[in-house]
Amino acid sequence: MSDKFAGVDEFPRADLLSGPTPIEPLARLSQQLGIDLCIKRDDLTGLGFGGNKVRQLEFYFGAALAKQADTVLITGAVQSNYARTAATAAARLGLEAVIQMEDRVHGMDETYNTSGNVLLSRLLGAQFMNYPEGEDESGADLALRQRADELRNDGRTPYVIPLGLNNPPLGALGYMKAAQEILQQDDNFDCIVVASGSGLTHCGLLAGLRALGSDIPVHGICVRRDAVAQTGRLATVAANLDALLKCDPIIDETDILTWDGALEPGYGHVGPPARDAILMMARQEGLFLDPVYTGKSFAGVPGLVKEGVIEPGARVLFIHTGGQPALFAYQGELDI
Repeated sequence: MSDKFAGVDEFPRADLLSGPTPIEPLARLSQQLGIDLCIKRDDLTGLGFGGNKVRQLEFYFGAALAKQADTVLITGAVQSNYARTAATAAARLGLEAVIQMEDRVHGMDETYNTSGNVLLSRLLGAQFMNYPEGEDESGADLALRQRADELRNDGRTPYVIPLGLNNPPLGALGYMKAAQEILQQDDNFDCIVVASGSGLTHCGLLAGLRALGSDIPVHGICVRRDAVAQTGRLATVAANLDALLKCDPIIDETDILTWDGALEPGYGHVGPPARDAILMMARQEGLFLDPVYTGKSFAGVPGLVKEGVIEPGARVLFIHTGGQPALFAYQGELDI
């Protein structure tokens, strides 16, 4: 194991993951798309409907427990998978959870504000607060820290799970570990396709592969920003990850691959490519994708095949990052 990867295990980590998630073949979609397509079932990470955030939160909750925190605070969109998973982890570990809901997705019906991840977080006993902006990560983090100060004045021990780029990317360590898991399961893929939002999953996966000596390309499918903006964000996350691990650069700028062909009409809204991808996966393989992340990221597979970036017959691994509870909040947008 390289020195760059060995540093990951020096960070405290809460035990939230149920175990390695399977890699499964998608025979019908492989035939339809003309490739050898497999899926990494990170929707089966085992905690509160699973998803990629379980891997990330192992490190944030590890840090919280090391500081003897009794409350965690997190920010995200109304239908945040991250917030729902954090509330689930908090319940399992005996901590309180405070969720800040940002106004990121406009024009949604009332179901969006009450169903899906919101309903689950309420069942888990999370407390809620609101932030009126949707594109102000620094402001959202500041609001959380102000609330944390109030809790501290009341004798609590809060821990903030931050969002902005000026924070150590602890969550990326979870996907460095996932890269190790994938290589142990099957290291013979021509490329990997994954959603790219905050950048922690995409960047962590890419860094883990490179730190372990793998040159498998990773295509990050943009779910929140266009390809240019997302590429710049990933470069910053990569630099912050190097600083966190106190190592030389792990990722070369040429390693960062982004595609935004399914992004429109924007974050949290379902366009035709994402809707088609959701239906394709459900009706060909009996698996459910979510409207915000995996619907758009899986749309990148046929999109990259059509553009010739993924060549005929290529072995492709799609990372299913979960998020299915959000489906119930998107009945109107899916229009099925």
